[in-house]
Amino acid sequence: MKIVVCVKQVPDTKGGVKFKADGTLDRGAMLSIMNPDDKAGLEAALRIKDEMGAEVTVVTMGLPKAEEVLREALAMGADKGILVTDRVLGGADTWATSQTIAAAIRNLEYDLIITGRQAIDGDTAQVGPQISEHLGIPVISYAHELKIEGDSVIVKRQYDDRYHILKAKMPCLITALSELNEPRYMTPGGIFDAFDAEITVWGRADLTTLDDSNMGLKGSPTQIAKASDKVAKGAGEKVVPESASDAADLILAKLTEKHVI
Repeated sequence: MKIVVCVKQVPDTKGGVKFKADGTLDRGAMLSIMNPDDKAGLEAALRIKDEMGAEVTVVTMGLPKAEEVLREALAMGADKGILVTDRVLGGADTWATSQTIAAAIRNLEYDLIITGRQAIDGDTAQVGPQISEHLGIPVISYAHELKIEGDSVIVKRQYDDRYHILKAKMPCLITALSELNEPRYMTPGGIFDAFDAEITVWGRADLTTLDDSNMGLKGSPTQIAKASDKVAKGAGEKVVPESASDAADLILAKLTEKHVI
C-alpha cells in the first residue's frame, strides 16, 4: 500500500508574523513548524504502516527551508520526502497551490492521499479537496477516525453536531482533523537517519502536467488586498449594573439577543 501525505511548513505565530510589501507572508523571516492538522494526517499514515504495512511518502511545497518538516516526518517514521520548490511557484493561493501539488502527486503511485483539514496560516480548508478534484478521486474531509478495510477506507467524519460514517474505495483523499490522533515524537535514531536521508527536490521542470497559468502569484485568482498581524477591536459596551441580579439579567439578555441561548 502506498500513502502520500501532504504537509506544510507554517509560521510559528508565537514568534511573530511578518509580511512582505505585496501582502504575502515573509516565510523566510519567521520561525516555522509542521502544520498541526498535517501532523495528525502523518500520524494516521504511520499507524496504517505499523498495522498493515505501507510506504509513506511525504510531500511539501515551499521554500528550500521547508525541507525541515520533511526531515521531521522522516524522523517520525516516513519513508520518503519530496520538496516541491521553485521561485515561480511563490505567492500561490489555494488554487495555484493545489494545482502544483496535484501535478507533483501525478508523478507518484498512490492508494491513499492524506492532507490536513486546513493550515493555520490560511484556515481555508480548500487545498485538500481541490487536490482530489484535480486528480479526479473521491474525498472525505474532516476525518475524526479512519480505518482501512480491503481496498476501501472507512472514515468517521465530523459534521456540525454529529458524525458521518463514510466509505470510499481507494484511491481517495482524506483531510484530517488535529483531533484524529496524538502524533508520535521523533526518535533519536530516527533523527540521525532523517538527517542522513536524501530529500527529493522537484522544481517547475518536474511538474509536467502543470500549466503556467495555474502556478505562483500570477496564477492565483485570489489576491490579498491588505494584510496585518493585528486586528483592531472596538471599545465595546461598558455597563455598570447596580446589583448582581441586574448583572445576571443583563448577561442573560445579551446571550438571548445573540442566540447563544
